[in-house]
Amino acid sequence: MKKSWAVLLITALMLLSGCSLMEDVNNTLTYGKEATEYVSKAGTFAEEVPALAKQAVNDQQAAEDLEVKLLDMKQEMEAFNALEAPEVALEIHEQIVNQNAKVEEGIDLYLNNMENGKLDPTVLENTEIYQSIQKITNTIDQIKQLGQ
Repeated sequence: MKKSWAVLLITALMLLSGCSLMEDVNNTLTYGKEATEYVSKAGTFAEEVPALAKQAVNDQQAAEDLEVKLLDMKQEMEAFNALEAPEVALEIHEQIVNQNAKVEEGIDLYLNNMENGKLDPTVLENTEIYQSIQKITNTIDQIKQLGQ
């Protein structure tokens, strides 16, 4: 009787650890998908914003569109930063969060300039926004490896 309980207990522990392993794999895949989507959005942002910033100097609608894009990107960064990264992706996640902080500083600076009536696209170019986003998009290969 004791032997069957011991076998049952060992089997249950093995099943539980197997479930935990499956959960870890699922969490990693989910995180990889969300991180890939975020990096893609950051890349699109970096491609679209410079031209829009130049256009915004002389076009009120473009200025409003730019403000919306900047605010949307800040929300995307906050959502990404709030993701719970699996252990295997902690280092990658931290790298992106650190770059997000630099991007957010640049966005805040530009939004403040917009509020003060100073639309100067070189402000965006001279901040670390584009360099930081480039570093974020360079992590895509690392993120893709999480799913393998």
